[in-house]
Amino acid sequence: MGAQWKAKGKAQAADARGKLFGKLAKEIMVAARNGADPALNARLRLVVEQARKVSMPKDTLERAIKKGAGLTGEAVNFEHVIYEGFAPHRVPVMVECLTDNVNRTAPEMRVLFRKGQLGTSGSVAWDFDHVGMIEAEPAAAGADPELAAIEAGAQDFEPGEDGGATLFLTDPTDLDLVSRALPAQGFTVLSAKLGYKAKNPVDPASLSAEALEEVEAFLAAIDANDDVQNIFAGLGN
Repeated sequence: MGAQWKAKGKAQAADARGKLFGKLAKEIMVAARNGADPALNARLRLVVEQARKVSMPKDTLERAIKKGAGLTGEAVNFEHVIYEGFAPHRVPVMVECLTDNVNRTAPEMRVLFRKGQLGTSGSVAWDFDHVGMIEAEPAAAGADPELAAIEAGAQDFEPGEDGGATLFLTDPTDLDLVSRALPAQGFTVLSAKLGYKAKNPVDPASLSAEALEEVEAFLAAIDANDDVQNIFAGLGN
């Protein structure tokens, strides 16, 4: 979890489905500003592939592309904003937002960070690496994540828990290149995006069960905000 925080539990995952579609629609609209054809727009292609893998309705996907590319006559103006600070117990956090109204989002973030500490720009970013993050799972038995990382050009990898998806880490400029190379190494790409990985994540074993619950509750409250796209928390696995 030093890479990206995600809500836990089946109920939370089910409730988050609609929210996930909303987040992906925003990403698609922003990416489509640079062209509506995924074959000519690498950023759009990656988000569209992710949307299809989570079964986003085709009409929703196509509408988001057209809206973002300016083909519907509707104005789309999302601003990318990052908020930095600490969750309870000094766990560093990077919160990535896409908002159409910073004057609404900023005060909402200040309120959400009251149980932690909202920092200024750069106050926490120095303790994170900006990287490409690719989640991929073996397409066949025997696929070797270490060999795949080397052959595909990834910088590093983190095996999934209990046989889950492997996280491949890349240089930001190599995200599309590596995501295209992994299928030939026996891995199916589930998602690919730019993100932040903590350099010195807090060891969960150093926190009490109550403290961990406080951190999880804090992160879940932030994730519930409609403008929040991703949360990157400096908490080890």
